[in-house]
Amino acid sequence: MNYTLDKTILKLENVSLKLGDKQILKNLNIELKDIIRPNCITGQIVGLLAPSGYGKSKTLEVMSGIITPTTGKVLIGTELKPIQIGEVGVVQQNYPLFNHRTIFSNLDVAAARTMKNKEERHKRINELLEKFQLTKHSDFYPAELSGGQRQRIAIAQQLLCSNHFLLLDEPFSGLDINMIKEVSRFIVEIANMDELNTIIIVSHDVISTAAIADILWIMGKDKDEKGNDIDGAYIKYIIDLMERDLAWHEDIETMPKFHELLNQIREIFKTL
Repeated sequence: MNYTLDKTILKLENVSLKLGDKQILKNLNIELKDIIRPNCITGQIVGLLAPSGYGKSKTLEVMSGIITPTTGKVLIGTELKPIQIGEVGVVQQNYPLFNHRTIFSNLDVAAARTMKNKEERHKRINELLEKFQLTKHSDFYPAELSGGQRQRIAIAQQLLCSNHFLLLDEPFSGLDINMIKEVSRFIVEIANMDELNTIIIVSHDVISTAAIADILWIMGKDKDEKGNDIDGAYIKYIIDLMERDLAWHEDIETMPKFHELLNQIREIFKTL
């Protein structure tokens, strides 16, 4: 498919993270550019993959500004300014919502952080509720919603108070096959709501993540002469699915090239 790469919208420069005496991350150097497709609004989805214990969650926290890296910097947006807490939305596995507030009220609290005008704020909330097919649930409380509905509200909440960037921590965890398909379609829709929307997914579900991603980042560690891990994970492999014509296909999981990709990822994981 035709596409071009435009301005850089996210950049990690020599990012390392040390907690106590333990090196968690080292020398993270990543650059994401806006993807332009003719006659399309094209957001971007990145899959961040790694075995357990390789620092995926800490990488998300660094990219969101929750944790300040020991060295290096995270730059975000078309102007590449240093990350500030709140510019990136983070949707965690447990979808933290205020149980004593209605869905509309939960969203209003989030929107008030960046939108002071009440009328504009409520208009935007209603637009998202309609987009996410949750208008009739606006007066419900979180306990009255299904897990999938709570996930949608948590995503809407973060979209209201962040700036185009959304980090999803294990969005497919605990879902059945049909629900995974629904969530996957929903994530793609969110990415394509705005040209600059960028979604980074941390997941153990390689198949579901690869099926909707434009780019895959695979984290790894160096080995010593005995084959033991050396502390400090980094992005060891970058797989551009657009170059391989494995992005933007609804039927991607039926394509032989996709299964070749999955086999390659399995072989890479054996070396990590």
